[in-house]
Amino acid sequence: MKKPTIIFVLVLLFSLSVVWPLQAQTPAPAKPSGPLAVKAGKVLDVRTGQVATNVYILVEQGKITSLGPTAPAGVPVLDLSNKTILPGLIDCHVHLLLNWNDQSSASFLRMSSPQAALWGWRNLQVYLEKGFTTLRDAGETDALYGQFALRDSVKSNLIQGPRLVCAGSFVSVTGGHGDLDSLAPDFALKKQVNIADTVDEVAIVVRRDLKYGTDWIKLMATGGVADPLSDFNVQELSQEQMAKAVEIAHRARRKVMAHAEGTEGIKAAVRAGVDSIEHGTMLDEEGAVLMAKQGTWLVPTLYTFQHGVEAGLTYNQDPIMLEKGKAILKYQQPAFALALKHRLKIAFGDDDDPAFAPKEFSALVRGGMTPLEALQTATVNGAELLGLSAEIGTIEAGKTADLIAVEGDPLKDITVMENVVFVMKQGAIIKQPKKD
Repeated sequence: MKKPTIIFVLVLLFSLSVVWPLQAQTPAPAKPSGPLAVKAGKVLDVRTGQVATNVYILVEQGKITSLGPTAPAGVPVLDLSNKTILPGLIDCHVHLLLNWNDQSSASFLRMSSPQAALWGWRNLQVYLEKGFTTLRDAGETDALYGQFALRDSVKSNLIQGPRLVCAGSFVSVTGGHGDLDSLAPDFALKKQVNIADTVDEVAIVVRRDLKYGTDWIKLMATGGVADPLSDFNVQELSQEQMAKAVEIAHRARRKVMAHAEGTEGIKAAVRAGVDSIEHGTMLDEEGAVLMAKQGTWLVPTLYTFQHGVEAGLTYNQDPIMLEKGKAILKYQQPAFALALKHRLKIAFGDDDDPAFAPKEFSALVRGGMTPLEALQTATVNGAELLGLSAEIGTIEAGKTADLIAVEGDPLKDITVMENVVFVMKQGAIIKQPKKD
């Protein structure tokens, strides 16, 4: 054997001696270990608000097979008799591929696609630990669609995380809320793949998202807060542009969400046929009536606006972004009151660091919902919006075994949702209560 060959073999053997043990130690995603009965002190029926006591929930092969007052024979029992059990939570407005500690307008220029995917993996773990077993990613800046890789990796059990329904890019006009280029004109970036200034360009962006596997299309109907360029009062995409996106998406059996904060942009998006309005912060009476008539969903994301103002410049917000947040916040409560008055369909969304996601429950209650209504936004309502009602959203025989537990009564004190002590996703135990 020649000397270079011997050296190559020695290097290869050394590499295997280092890498192979590391691979063997890599924890695999949790899997169901066999039939299990969860003894629940209380089980909340999120549809009715009724509470059943001392219930045994039988879980087999990732499904709930029965609920009853006695323990099934020959099956191990997990004792949660001092806990309240609810369905796994559903968050319909997240952005996974972010380092939420850096919310400056230049953060996107410092984040590679691989690094964003790693942040996405980290954020998935936080959401799961908080009790969110299903998420809708409401669009990302990553032109390489890291969120789709995360979605598919969770589905194939390559990584652990909530199940994902994903939007692709942000369909935006030049200079709009989804235009990431905040540089001076002498340093301008090349045109990004999500920018569409005409109806035909919208069609191109939408078809690109569809080509690479999007579940939802995300439109920037108006300006926003978290950028240095746009005006949240201003409608950006025209109604014709949004209607074209809806036409193409619906033909492909996909749905469309619209970031819409300004009053006229909300109404234009609804008239264009979008399936959900995100934020709706300046909703007026006419818009609320129109949404009710069309059956358009609202994902209000109340806490993120409140938190943004409270945090100030802590997370590197640009000062102009903070000022816009302060300016728009005064419209939030009147708009949400109109949504409740007209009985709009409302789903839970946090649009913030996953560490703060459960605080949206309290924000919804402060805004005028009952605790049960707030819980419904993140269970039955979220499941309906995502077309997953047959699988998740309630605790019933035949449904997927997504269960969480809290201490206390969330119908009396909604803040207990901020301390989820047990998480089961698809029959696999993710988080156990701490032992006393």
